[in-house]
Amino acid sequence: MNNGRGFGVHVFFVCVFLVATTCTCLGVGNITVVCSVQERLALLRFKQSVRDEFKILASWVGNDCCQWERIQCDGVSGNVVGLLLRGGYFASEGYLVGKEVDSSLAELMHLKYLDLSDNDFGGSRIPEFIASLKHLSYLNLSYVRFQGIIPHHIGNLSNLKVIDLSSNSELIVNDMSWTFGLSLLEHLDLSSLNLFGARNLDMVLYMIPSLKKLSLSHCRLSNADFRNPSRIVTNIEHLDLGFNSFKGPLPGFLKNMTSLTFLDLSDFDVNLAWNFANLLNMIPSLSELHLSSCGLDNTFLSSTHLNFSTLSNIQHLDLSVNSIEGTFPSLFTNMSSLRVLDLSGNSLNSWVPVMPNLLELDLSVNEFKQIEHVGIWRHCQLKQLNAASNSFDKEMIDSPKNKSECSRYALEILDLSGSLNGTIPEPLGRMVNLRFLGMADGELTGSIPESLGRLRFLEVLHLSSNNGLIGPIPDSIGRLRFLEVLDISYNKLTGPIPTFIGQKLSKLDLSFNRLNGSIPESFGNLAALTYLYLQSNRLTGSIPLLIGKLYNLDLSDNRLNGSIPESLGRLVSLQDISLNSNLLTGPIPVSLGQLVNLLYLDVSNNSLEGVVSEAHFAKLLNLKGLFTSFNARLTFNISREWMPPFQLETLDLRSCTIANEFPRWLRNQRKLCWVFLSNTNLSGPLPTWLQTLPIIQILDLSHNKLSGPLTNLPLHRNVDTFDPNLLGLLFLVNNLFNESIPKSLCTRIDLGFLDLSKNRLTGKIPKCLENLKELKTMIFSSNKLSGVIPSFTGLNNSSLGQLKFNDNNLIGELPRELGNCGSLYVLDLGDNNLSGIIPKWIGEHLTNLMVLRLHKNNFTGTIPKSLCKASSLHILDVAYNNLTGSIPDCLGELNAMLNSSLGTGSANPLNPDENVIQVMKGVVLQYTTTWPMVFNMDLSSNKLVGQIPVELTALSRLIGLNLSNNLLSGGIPDSIGNMAALNSLDFSRNKLSGLIPSSMAALNFLSHLNLSHNKLWGRIPSGNQLQTLNDPSIYDGNKDLCGSPLPKNCSYHQDPTTTLKKKYEADDDDSKEVWFYMDITSGFATGFLGIIGVLLFKKQWRHKIFMFTEETMDKIYVVVMVRVNKMKRGRDAL
Repeated sequence: MNNGRGFGVHVFFVCVFLVATTCTCLGVGNITVVCSVQERLALLRFKQSVRDEFKILASWVGNDCCQWERIQCDGVSGNVVGLLLRGGYFASEGYLVGKEVDSSLAELMHLKYLDLSDNDFGGSRIPEFIASLKHLSYLNLSYVRFQGIIPHHIGNLSNLKVIDLSSNSELIVNDMSWTFGLSLLEHLDLSSLNLFGARNLDMVLYMIPSLKKLSLSHCRLSNADFRNPSRIVTNIEHLDLGFNSFKGPLPGFLKNMTSLTFLDLSDFDVNLAWNFANLLNMIPSLSELHLSSCGLDNTFLSSTHLNFSTLSNIQHLDLSVNSIEGTFPSLFTNMSSLRVLDLSGNSLNSWVPVMPNLLELDLSVNEFKQIEHVGIWRHCQLKQLNAASNSFDKEMIDSPKNKSECSRYALEILDLSGSLNGTIPEPLGRMVNLRFLGMADGELTGSIPESLGRLRFLEVLHLSSNNGLIGPIPDSIGRLRFLEVLDISYNKLTGPIPTFIGQKLSKLDLSFNRLNGSIPESFGNLAALTYLYLQSNRLTGSIPLLIGKLYNLDLSDNRLNGSIPESLGRLVSLQDISLNSNLLTGPIPVSLGQLVNLLYLDVSNNSLEGVVSEAHFAKLLNLKGLFTSFNARLTFNISREWMPPFQLETLDLRSCTIANEFPRWLRNQRKLCWVFLSNTNLSGPLPTWLQTLPIIQILDLSHNKLSGPLTNLPLHRNVDTFDPNLLGLLFLVNNLFNESIPKSLCTRIDLGFLDLSKNRLTGKIPKCLENLKELKTMIFSSNKLSGVIPSFTGLNNSSLGQLKFNDNNLIGELPRELGNCGSLYVLDLGDNNLSGIIPKWIGEHLTNLMVLRLHKNNFTGTIPKSLCKASSLHILDVAYNNLTGSIPDCLGELNAMLNSSLGTGSANPLNPDENVIQVMKGVVLQYTTTWPMVFNMDLSSNKLVGQIPVELTALSRLIGLNLSNNLLSGGIPDSIGNMAALNSLDFSRNKLSGLIPSSMAALNFLSHLNLSHNKLWGRIPSGNQLQTLNDPSIYDGNKDLCGSPLPKNCSYHQDPTTTLKKKYEADDDDSKEVWFYMDITSGFATGFLGIIGVLLFKKQWRHKIFMFTEETMDKIYVVVMVRVNKMKRGRDAL
């Protein structure tokens, strides 16, 4: 059933009923009547049978039920004749919830009007007792989730005029004969019921002569359900058969319906052109026709198929969501009676002609590109125009030519949402009759024109989500006295909030702008204000005095200061208070505990202080969500015996202080779904009563001093509150829990995030955790777990994204089954005692890996080349193992480390404790939310050999490279300067030789460098960032390096290559001199030993040599003496 039309009929019957009962009351003068005790007690029993979270039945107190809301009594007898309990899932008044309609209502024997629609009776059946309410003339059980077969005894209610069972999708009708006895029935609505195969369906058309309105939309009907009765059907005026399964020829019975004025055949498969034309000829009485989603195209609307005389009565035509495209069909200009035309959801894109008698035109969701084609300024007589979602490529203007086309505009509703760009034209202010103006969800820019303030009858103004509107809100907007709804959210408006004087303003949404200044005190005069949204601005000052019937108050994410006013506790209608993320101080007012309708209270992220006690919650009967997190000086001190009057669904006390013990007042909370108690000073073991609670699907107890085993965690599933579509979360990070991980955790098959890190857990990791098929994160870091990593065969092809078992005592090899977890993007098994080789399957199957950390284990063998296939790697850390072999050249092809177009990924926002540990700049760093932006390769402290692959220098996004403490040789690649993002570089303790490349001076972000303990020589390069790295220890252990920052100068400031050439030439001369002396010594030794050796073995030679020597000495002596004597004689002669 069309909800708008159906609701209108219901309103009519309600009004008639109320007038009748009022007239009856007036007729008895001043006589006071009260309801009977029996009926009052029956109503109270019904009240007890339902859950009334919205306090719909709050007035049902006292002895006179005729004075209760939603009850109507006969003015003479005092009997209850009307029970008006219409709810609404989206209405502010809420709805009732019950397992079934209590039979106590059977005692309301005089009931004429029963409306239980839009409530939730949990899939129960239509109660049998309704058949006993013989006086019923109006019965509305729509939207209540009934199921089963409609009981036939409803047909005994002979006074029924209206029956509405629509929108109970699980109700089944197997036979329509139960309706035949309803001789006074005028309106029957079975829309959205299952009528497939129901018997006697076509008989309804002529077996109920009083029937005027029949609604059977969405009932799975087909042509076979109607056998073309030949008799004339004169009574039915309104027939809704939309959205069924009709195909082919039109049902023949339509030609016999002589009084039919309304027909809905939407979603009828009209596959022949003559069907449409034939329909118009068949039922000349039609004034309203709906053919939405029928596959109609332009040929169906051509004049060759239509007799214009048959169109003379059509006043309302719905051709939405068809295939009408291009040029606007000309036939509509010939339909002089047409008042309402709906062409939404087609593909029209041309000029729309003026149709003088048309009052309502819907062109939304078409393909118009120019707003001039829609003709806003030409349709003077239109009262409603909807051109939303057309994406005009030109801005809306008002040319001088168009100004003269209409002296006055009749438009009352104009919706251009999702279509506009450019500025808002000033001439819109000439449409003085506008009641509704929608220009949201577009690309509007510039300021809001003052001329909008001339729309003195305006009730609704939507300008939200343009994100381009700037400047202040015009003061003239605040002077619109009839304004009821103003939504300018999600723009870039600045300046102060203007004063609003309209006493009808019920919803004001200025959120997500850049408004500043204080909240006007005049808001306290807006008596009708129901919803006030000012969040995410730059408002300052204190919260003013507010009045009215506020349901929702959102002032979050501003710069408001001062205390929370006590006066908020007097706004008894408040259901939602959001004051979070401001600069509020002082205590939470005790007066807030008086707000009996309050559902959600959020004061988190402020500077509140003081003690919160049970007095703050005294009358919060309906509280579902409490948020006080990040108020460090706020203390909860609630007595052990206190039992809350509410049933919470969400509790967030993070970074507050909970006095004494684990909050005992939670023991009766059976609907908890989200609980955040991290960093709240909790200590000791988990209480035993905690395990009696239903599963808390989101539970965070991190950063406390909780101890003992995990056996008391709540594991019981409550089918009424458990949400199978919600991924569970269990965070117990940084506590003192000990003993083993309980196998009972394996029953939490809803878990998506499990973090037990930084505790004292021991024992083995349970293999049954493979049962958690929905698990996305499993973190057991920094415990004392031992044994091998389970095979987790059950996690094959799972969605597991993070697996972190680092910093434990795990042993053994990596299980092959981990290769089946293709969604893994973080694998951290560092700081354990794992052994074996690094498996090839890591790179071949875990292609989504962003982090691979095997730091400080006992892995052996080589680095597998298959790791090069893990193209998403941001962090590769295999340091401190026993790896051998060379560094694979193909590591220089890791795409994520060299291609900035691949993005960086993002951390998990659900886990603030998520981190990745890396050694960077020589120290251990813990990266939290920023880890996806870290690109690091650490292969240090292994036994790697060979040269540094020049291919590694292509990794331009790498910010850390550590190859230290290996056996690498050769030189540093000359292209090292290409690694422009390097922040930390460590090649220390290897066997590298040669010059330090001058390109290293181009590393502008380098802040940590270690080249110590190698065999490098020559001058240290200078310039740019290297000049700031002036610690000599960077180059320790390289005795042939010289230049700043080392004390050793390079001689004569010569080029390092020249100096080294001379050094090697000098070394060459020294070696030649050595060889010269070695030659002399060897020659002397050879000659000397040759002569002495012969003399030793030849006696005759010895005699001869001695004789020769003696004779030679004698001769020498004689010669010397003769010369001496001559010299003496010469001196004497003188």
